[in-house]
Amino acid sequence: MRLPRVSSTAVTILLLADICFLLFFVYWSGPSSPVGSEERVHVLVLSSWRSGSSFVGQLFSQHPDVFYLMEPAWHVWVALSKGSASALHMAVRDLVRSVFLCDMDVFDAYMPWRSKLSHLFQWAVSRALCSPPACSAFPRGAISSEAVCKPLCARRPFSLAQEACRSYSHVVLKEVRFFNLQVLYPLLRDPALNLRIVHLVRDPRAVLRSRERSVLELARDNGIVLGTNGTWVEADPGLRVVREVCRSHVRIAEAATLKPPPFLRGRYRLVRFEDLAREPLAEIRALYAFVGLSLTPQLEAWIHNITHGSGLGSRLEAFETTSRNALNVSQAWRHALPFAKIRRVQELCAGALQLLGYRPVSSQDEQRDLALDLVLPRGPSSFSWASSTAHRAP
Repeated sequence: MRLPRVSSTAVTILLLADICFLLFFVYWSGPSSPVGSEERVHVLVLSSWRSGSSFVGQLFSQHPDVFYLMEPAWHVWVALSKGSASALHMAVRDLVRSVFLCDMDVFDAYMPWRSKLSHLFQWAVSRALCSPPACSAFPRGAISSEAVCKPLCARRPFSLAQEACRSYSHVVLKEVRFFNLQVLYPLLRDPALNLRIVHLVRDPRAVLRSRERSVLELARDNGIVLGTNGTWVEADPGLRVVREVCRSHVRIAEAATLKPPPFLRGRYRLVRFEDLAREPLAEIRALYAFVGLSLTPQLEAWIHNITHGSGLGSRLEAFETTSRNALNVSQAWRHALPFAKIRRVQELCAGALQLLGYRPVSSQDEQRDLALDLVLPRGPSSFSWASSTAHRAP
């Protein structure tokens, strides 16, 4: 049987249609395509409250190859708020593992009623949830805006978070609810994960200044850190939470740098917020290289803009990433806090200051003298704080 002859015009039309469909698909889907779990890179930004983690989270979130969620374990702490931080470690770790594998059914245990993207904590700071296939507020390669994303994407189905996650080469989670490194060892040994840990730290004196601007927002978390059986803690004149945060950073850094287990080598990177503030592009290039990402021209321009603003950020912007003068932000505590509080933080966090490379001040004059550099050059340290693993003081 002779097949009907197809004219050259028809062939041309068919080819043009195929090309148009391909171009549409590329525009809609962006630079990334579905990625097998064995090829995906998993990145945990491990930090503490008010340490610049929202900023670092956005450095990853805005990258076109990254699916990012900000503190998914917030849901664990809200649902189990009568527990202590250490008691909730396993639940937090299990949730983090599931999200790394793009299994969003793990949220059934903490919000079984979920149906929309907006049921996820801080969902709109994730560019991936504002871009296809989750939503079409922004093309996948564009810099997103939380303010624009919220009204357009809030009612999109929750199931699209899982679909979006599976289409990216990198899954990045920012968490502030791990207080030692050992609890993460099963994830580092897990053959289903290709995990990198970015340990973000900040000068404890700057952390205190920032925490004092966010007292109400941190009250429930403070109670869990201090093990108050569900009682929220707003006032903390003894700086007990700051002390526990400092101890946790020492525990984590010592475990990773003094005698790291073989499976951790090459998979942990300590990052100081102050170094990012001083040399943002150089530090971010190194950070991206550590996890297998590249800095695009668009991202480079965006990073320059948000780190070279004119202000310090208002109280209303405490948990937002807005254009600020990053260097001035990193040193704002030197004029904002009384020396008596500085001295107390230095007493409680002496081990963290020494291990992480922050110089203490001995007077208010030294505190206010911005010509005196309090961020020491990074280098190997043999310092070991014995009390970092000791029983907590009441």
